[in-house]
Amino acid sequence: MYPRISRIMNLAYLNLVPSLNLNPFSIATLFYEPSTRTRLSFESAMKCLGGEVLTTENAREFSSAAKGETLEDSIRTVEGYSDIIVMRHFESGAARRAAMTANIPVINDGDGPGQHPSQALLDVYTIEREIANMDGIKVALVGDLANGRTVRSLAYLLAKYNDVKIYFVSPEVVKMKEDIEEYLTLKGVEWEESADLKELASKCDVVYQTRIQKEHFGERSDLYEEAHGKYIIDRDVLGVMQKHAIVMHPLPRLDEITVDVDGDPRAAYFRQAKNGLYIRMALLKLLLVGW
Repeated sequence: MYPRISRIMNLAYLNLVPSLNLNPFSIATLFYEPSTRTRLSFESAMKCLGGEVLTTENAREFSSAAKGETLEDSIRTVEGYSDIIVMRHFESGAARRAAMTANIPVINDGDGPGQHPSQALLDVYTIEREIANMDGIKVALVGDLANGRTVRSLAYLLAKYNDVKIYFVSPEVVKMKEDIEEYLTLKGVEWEESADLKELASKCDVVYQTRIQKEHFGERSDLYEEAHGKYIIDRDVLGVMQKHAIVMHPLPRLDEITVDVDGDPRAAYFRQAKNGLYIRMALLKLLLVGW
């Protein structure tokens, strides 16, 4: 694992409490897509560290982007008001454009169907806390793998560990894209496609469920209906899982995990969401004041 990632994990374990008093530092959360956990956890993280927050909940509609302002001009403006920008955008590659424009750090918190790096960090942190050993684990990535930026980023990060095996379980219309498969092959990571969720659940350490993302299907409602509801984690699936295994989900969920799974100790998704606070505190600390 890269030294910087290791430092983030170590800082997250400390929870960075009490406050580091990062006054007068401030972050700007610039979100062009809806968000609950990511935006609020970053804002909460900055407040826990003693800094200030500038925020816009729907920059696509309620910022000058609605008037036609370019992303580059928005970034040049916002960087004058803050020390770090946390951005979510609907276009893949937008975070890279922002980072190339800005003279302050830019954190990519989701760029279309591209990447979601801070989610991958909190996912790995969650697995470490729940299972303790990342090397040699088996992980099933389930659901919308074509459009799910969380699973794409997690696959990249899992490739940093030893002897990991990844299973892709998805409807045909939302299979994992070739770029991720090629990357894993290049890094020597064993991966396999499967249609049998229950079989994989019985042998995997992590079952990572995702929502079928209706917003990416446009007018092709027939394709959405074909994919939606095909893979559901319920008590039957939970019943074949190992005692130490966990169920994860980046949230929000619809019906791809039934609510009667929530009470099982292997249901880790709400603990996973809480861990986002610690990881994002660590990221902000590292970027603003260093190790």
